[in-house]
Amino acid sequence: MLREKMGILWERFVNRETISYVIFGVLTTLVDWAVYRIVRWPGYSVAFSTAVSWASAVLFAFITNKLFVFRSRALGMAALAREFISFVSCRAFTGVFTIVFMVAVVDWLGWNEWLGKAAVSAISLVMNYVFSKLFIFRKSENRDHSAESAQSMR
Repeated sequence: MLREKMGILWERFVNRETISYVIFGVLTTLVDWAVYRIVRWPGYSVAFSTAVSWASAVLFAFITNKLFVFRSRALGMAALAREFISFVSCRAFTGVFTIVFMVAVVDWLGWNEWLGKAAVSAISLVMNYVFSKLFIFRKSENRDHSAESAQSMR
């Protein structure tokens, strides 16, 4: 019985979408770190370097999440603007959450900063996935049906 329930959970949560989300999440982190290092190298401030690397990572994540993870094919200007503004807003929210969480657990509670960073990264990963799935790249019934119709014609 437990094995069956675990199998159901596995099938529900370990699939193409979640695996590609994790892969592109790791690549987004690499973009963030690489851009930070490149911008910081000639001597730009930490704040400026962080802002540029965050913006680069968010743009990379938007494109890869839209096209490869959630396979959103909404290409009209209004749909693109809605998705992009929603995506950036959610990422800004989780960015603020990350800062508040880190200050709370490291400065106030005395956690090891890398333990705090690992914990907040895991929480942010889940939050960003849920926001992307439910609010940003949600599939409308019409789009789902037209996609199914197009596949059944092949």
